[in-house]
Amino acid sequence: MNRFLILSILSVASTFVPGAVALTQEAPLPWAYPVNPPDFKPPPDDGTLRHVPDSTASMTLTQVRDLFYAPDWHPGDHPPMPEVVASGRKPNVFACGVCHRADGPGGPENAYLMGLPAAYIVQQLADFKSGARKSSVPDRIPTKLKTTLAANVTDAEVQAAAAYFSALKPRAVIRVVETEMVPKTIVSGWFLTALNTGEKEPTGERIIEVPENLEQFVSRDTRSRFIAYVPTGSIEKGRALAASGDQAIRCGTCHGPDLKGLAAVPGIAGRSPSYIVRQLYDFKHDTRAGADSAQMKPSVEKLSIRDMISLAAYAASLAP
Repeated sequence: MNRFLILSILSVASTFVPGAVALTQEAPLPWAYPVNPPDFKPPPDDGTLRHVPDSTASMTLTQVRDLFYAPDWHPGDHPPMPEVVASGRKPNVFACGVCHRADGPGGPENAYLMGLPAAYIVQQLADFKSGARKSSVPDRIPTKLKTTLAANVTDAEVQAAAAYFSALKPRAVIRVVETEMVPKTIVSGWFLTALNTGEKEPTGERIIEVPENLEQFVSRDTRSRFIAYVPTGSIEKGRALAASGDQAIRCGTCHGPDLKGLAAVPGIAGRSPSYIVRQLYDFKHDTRAGADSAQMKPSVEKLSIRDMISLAAYAASLAP
């Protein structure tokens, strides 16, 4: 795998994201599937020690980019990490805590794992390994890394990671803001970040999800928080759609009345709306075709992009 592409997960790019997408367009949405440009080169490490709020630790950019080292800025926030979460196993089992962070909050580019059912986590790794779970934009590195890991991880490592993340108490990391105007953004390591110019543009039919503090997030700080800008009125539209009389769409039937999960079905409350949109889109277009696809397919096959945005905005606005 290209080394520059791997490093780009944790680095800052500089290409503009296209504006609002037409609702009739069924091609993968660039705001939901941000992709670094092909000529991207990660910035070099100048050796400066990085710090994050409320931590006495210090790390270099090279350390926080290391795919076999999960930066643990706040070790008191969680139980001891299993080896597969903390350091992985070379050459192809990357530390789970690098992408998903030490206690599992993840980010806009990947999954929030805190409190997910262990059986669900195990099944997702099996689906990635079998090829049943893919992405509608296959060139995105987060999915490629997950596929590589899944092909090489042992059953014991999967069970250890699943038990660890499922035992963690979920917490809110996203603030959902309804607005007609959003900050202009750039692609920044497979997610979006706001420009520092103060420029704004119409929200359109998009969700613009950005870290509140880019440097803190690049440092893999588990306490990083995010703002998700969504179209005005989308939360209430999503609430109505999720509770609609259409049994095929009624989200609470499987995910629980508060969308916090039910048995082995994962909670979707308080999760990244960008991530939720990607999953709805992937289910609809059969690129996510694992064990849970048969249950999801009737719910997503008639959803428009606007519906997906509204459902994601509503779910993300709830307490996890």
